[in-house]
Amino acid sequence: MTQPTIESILQEKRLFPPPEAFSKQAHIKSLEQYQQLCDRAEADPEGFWAELAEQELHWFQKWETVLDWQPPFAQWFVGGKLNITYNCLDRHLSTWRRNKAALIWEGEPGDSRTLTYAQLHREVCQMANVLKQLGVQKGDRIGIYLPMIPEAAIAMLACARIGAPHTVIFGGFSAEALKDRLNDASAKLVITADGGFRKDKVVALKEQVDLALGNHGVPSLENVLVVRRTQEKSRWSRAETTGGTIYKQGFRGLPRRADGQRGHAVYFVYQRHYGQTQGRRS
Repeated sequence: MTQPTIESILQEKRLFPPPEAFSKQAHIKSLEQYQQLCDRAEADPEGFWAELAEQELHWFQKWETVLDWQPPFAQWFVGGKLNITYNCLDRHLSTWRRNKAALIWEGEPGDSRTLTYAQLHREVCQMANVLKQLGVQKGDRIGIYLPMIPEAAIAMLACARIGAPHTVIFGGFSAEALKDRLNDASAKLVITADGGFRKDKVVALKEQVDLALGNHGVPSLENVLVVRRTQEKSRWSRAETTGGTIYKQGFRGLPRRADGQRGHAVYFVYQRHYGQTQGRRS
């Protein structure tokens, strides 16, 4: 008898239909309905996405043109204005979702947090206000160098709320890699933590930030905002010195930046108490 090979095992053709009760509550209730959506999108892509955008998103100003396609450049919903945090949070506050869990998180040591839409909205507003009080304005670039904690998502939403493009930097990167990315973005502020937990060990993130900023390492940086996570002792000293930003591996190992754009709006908010190192403004 011929033994099955890896190649033959990968030929999976079985179908596993969901329970009927689950399908009834789903947005797309069947494979047939999904195929109908695909056919509509292929036949009239502009009409298809315009309908979804109007149904699923809140617009402060409706678009004038759905798609401006001048190869290789494409602009969707030209003239429209929206804010990503309003769509993620604010529009749910007057509905039953206000008290629904928006973020469920469990840390490596076993600690956990659950934030409802209302609670997450408050956290985002508080961090946005802290950024504004530290002088961050629309267009200023922010570095986010955090472990996998709720404040990472909160920081991204806070930056989007006040129109400050952010770059998320992997918490496992070295001080040198961190410095390269902060300099490439001309970051005005970096949000980090005293440390994070990874594989039962404490990773000293604030220490890496200190190394990156040493000897005028990032001249554009004015402030460091620190979230207390591990309660590790950190060295506190005075510094000497459009959408998000995503980094890919570039030529000869150097980071390559790709900037995105988003809608914008500004909101007034309350302050939350975060540990911080405030540097001298240039």
